[in-house]
Amino acid sequence: MTDTIDSLLRDQAAAHGARDAVVDPAERISYAELNRSTGELGAAFVASGIGKGMRVALLMPNGVAWARIALALMRFGAVVVPLSTLLTARELSAQLQTASVQHLIAVEEFRGHRYHLDATPPALRSVRTPEQVFALRGHPAAAEVAEAMSRGVRPADPLTVVFTSGSSGAPKGVRHSHGNAIGAVRSGLAARCVDADTRLYLPMPFFWIGGLGGGLLSALTAGATLITEPVPQPDSTLRLLADERVTLFRGWPDQAEALARHLPASGVELTELRAGSLDALLPPRLRSRPGARARLFGMTESFGPYCGYPADTDMPETAWGSCGKPFDGMQVRIVGADTGEPAPTGAIGMIQIRGRHVMRGICRRSREEVFTSDGWYATGDLGHLDADGFLYYHGRCDDMFKVRGATVYPSEVEQALRSLDGVSAAFVTNVAGPEGDRVGAAVVCDAPATAERLRSAAREVLSSFKVPTVWLLLDSQDGVPRGATGKVDVTRLRALLEQS
Repeated sequence: MTDTIDSLLRDQAAAHGARDAVVDPAERISYAELNRSTGELGAAFVASGIGKGMRVALLMPNGVAWARIALALMRFGAVVVPLSTLLTARELSAQLQTASVQHLIAVEEFRGHRYHLDATPPALRSVRTPEQVFALRGHPAAAEVAEAMSRGVRPADPLTVVFTSGSSGAPKGVRHSHGNAIGAVRSGLAARCVDADTRLYLPMPFFWIGGLGGGLLSALTAGATLITEPVPQPDSTLRLLADERVTLFRGWPDQAEALARHLPASGVELTELRAGSLDALLPPRLRSRPGARARLFGMTESFGPYCGYPADTDMPETAWGSCGKPFDGMQVRIVGADTGEPAPTGAIGMIQIRGRHVMRGICRRSREEVFTSDGWYATGDLGHLDADGFLYYHGRCDDMFKVRGATVYPSEVEQALRSLDGVSAAFVTNVAGPEGDRVGAAVVCDAPATAERLRSAAREVLSSFKVPTVWLLLDSQDGVPRGATGKVDVTRLRALLEQS
């Protein structure tokens, strides 16, 4: 098994040298060229004073350049810290300090957002733009040192610090090694239908685990081709999918739905897409039945999905609506959210994970602060395991609320509402009332509907205390408030429901 970035680059260059590795709208690079150029760039980094174990932050949009720089650093043992292009100056400074970053590579501006690099922490040894990085030059001695350093990297060595996009609280700097990250990616390739013949499009930025693990490292591990772009837009994205003969579209369902709405007028035909892609862009004959396919489930701390089922295959009907089963290398258990004791089969509780693919730790936290004494990580997610080992997600521990003393799990209500005729999406949270919390639902309807009709239908599939009493009917998901990470902004959603 090749469980370092250096060994992956060498092996894939030998096996698929002429194949495209990464493609963006302006540039493409083959596996042979990626291997050669990252080796040369790595030597230039070493000559400039960057060594094994040093933390190097990367602040730039998706593209071939991002991949070249990150992989060049990773292969000789530097630790890459991807940073969001959405950060404010204050957030940027905080994350640089949290991750103890020593070198920063950053664009000065992206999409009108300037990063004020003159305000970065004094501990930084260097700040360079990508253009300055590509102008660096190595020398024969540095090339020999970089080569030796690359071959000396081991799976246990640190690879990256990835900040979570947490829905509440300050983002955490999650530490991963070469071995745990590559192992996590490899364990989910089959479920995500990624192999050497795949031409994968994934919209997630590389600074999120979905883009880094689900995109860049998935393609590298499988020998596949990754198609990416810095700024996804419906018309340009559809043209890119067609021109690059994309076979697998993964990512956000709402982006797929938005593209599907633009598709008829675009003149584009997506003839290469295969089953396993998001349903909205597939012809009807390749689409799954609602709930039949697993909802891949994971987090930054597990380096992406740790639970799933082949994306082109229906699960057993008894498991519909589940997230599939834990992948090899990952253990999952459910414990009482209050007691921490293992819960019986079928009971809802906190999800804990353990295994060789779990993160190595969190920046500035001791191991005792992160893991239980027997090595489990408490995810903060709620779920249950059925008798066959399928995992069902029930939201976050801090999302659940009580109505007249009875517990309501928003994800359970959302799933029930999505089963109603004419409902394409539902978003549920608590709304304060004179006698305590009420159930509020923002519902996207693809057919004429009224709150009264939906309430009546909901009574057929939900216990009475779970039936929403506050309704907001929307024509599309564009009206759903979201944060910078694409996650639903629950605070703003609650405010909208309070006004409805």
